[in-house]
Amino acid sequence: MRVLVSGMIITLGLSSLPALAQQPKVSESQVAAMVEALRISAPKNTPNDGLYSDWQVKPGTVKLWTKNCLKKELTPAQFQNDPATARQVVSCVINRELTKQFRAIPNNETAAVGSVACWWMTGNYTGCNSGFTADFVKNVTKLYQQQRSKPKPQP
Repeated sequence: MRVLVSGMIITLGLSSLPALAQQPKVSESQVAAMVEALRISAPKNTPNDGLYSDWQVKPGTVKLWTKNCLKKELTPAQFQNDPATARQVVSCVINRELTKQFRAIPNNETAAVGSVACWWMTGNYTGCNSGFTADFVKNVTKLYQQQRSKPKPQP
């Protein structure tokens, strides 16, 4: 009986390996394209709007994301004044969110990107079907595709 149970556990454990191997992977170029699409799509020239960096991030979000991604909390001003760190933090968050959406919407990169763009704007993956949020999602998706189609620089 013990051998049978052990065999079942091993079989069940091994049978899940192909599923893990087939999990969608998010590439660095996909993350970079999404980060850049969000940066380009962010509202510009809005002084004193309370948002920070080229990505127009809320102060509370800056603190949360930097603590999670950098393991130390930055002030919004620090985030604003260090574009490389801001890009690193946004990339960290976008990697996490794209990975979630690639798993939730397998084999549909455009829909996953649209869901992340909606989340970026509203905090929800769905519901960006009309008005400003729909326009934002369409713009981010278009810019993402443009970024992805750019040739990679040669080393």
